[in-house]
Amino acid sequence: MHTTDVIADVVATPRGYADELAGGARAMLPWLAGVVPFGLVIGVAAAQANISTFAGWLTGPLIYGGSAQIATIEMLSAGASPAVVVLTALVINLRLVLYSGAMAAYWRGTPRWWRALAAYLLIDPSFVVGSDRYERGGDHTRGHVHYLGGAVLLWVAWLLAITAGATLGARIPAALHLEFVVPLYLIGEVSRRLSDVATRRAALTAAVVAVVAFALPLHLGVLLAIVAGLAAGLTAQGVRS
Repeated sequence: MHTTDVIADVVATPRGYADELAGGARAMLPWLAGVVPFGLVIGVAAAQANISTFAGWLTGPLIYGGSAQIATIEMLSAGASPAVVVLTALVINLRLVLYSGAMAAYWRGTPRWWRALAAYLLIDPSFVVGSDRYERGGDHTRGHVHYLGGAVLLWVAWLLAITAGATLGARIPAALHLEFVVPLYLIGEVSRRLSDVATRRAALTAAVVAVVAFALPLHLGVLLAIVAGLAAGLTAQGVRS
């Protein structure tokens, strides 16, 4: 079904779409257990970095991707050149291009404003929640509303968590060791995707390169690890095909 006006369809049957909106929000709730502490850590990092707290907080709505945000804050704090910072953030978020390609079939025929909004909100948890609903079939418009319910809740929770972290800043006790939240969250994200050879090879290659290149300045090791992981994964896919 090609959607020409999402809002008009929602108004036409408010009860059903309200259920979809709430269903998307409920599907997103389990993700918040990991996302909120991650956002809190990024907010604290923004408050403690050698840049203005507001500039660090702006990575939330502007970049909207935890790994890219924390890399951006740390690199800016270390004095990295803007070109290196931008390139690193783009490479880290390169996976979002793949997510967009997967969603394109469901979003085809929707208004341009909808595609822009949906793409802006597209990140790992919103992709999973949205694609799970779309794959169940039925009216794509209901899938859009379901996606929106989860994605908007995630966005609001993310910005609130970053704001809380930036506000509390150094007042958070060091004994909490919030810095461990980031690797634990990322390990959880990776482990649920290790379902094929290409993904496992990409993850292993990236991990090895990250360790070897750890001492490089300006967090360039992160950039090298991502590029190496992508290359290894694409090579494995090519061999398998």
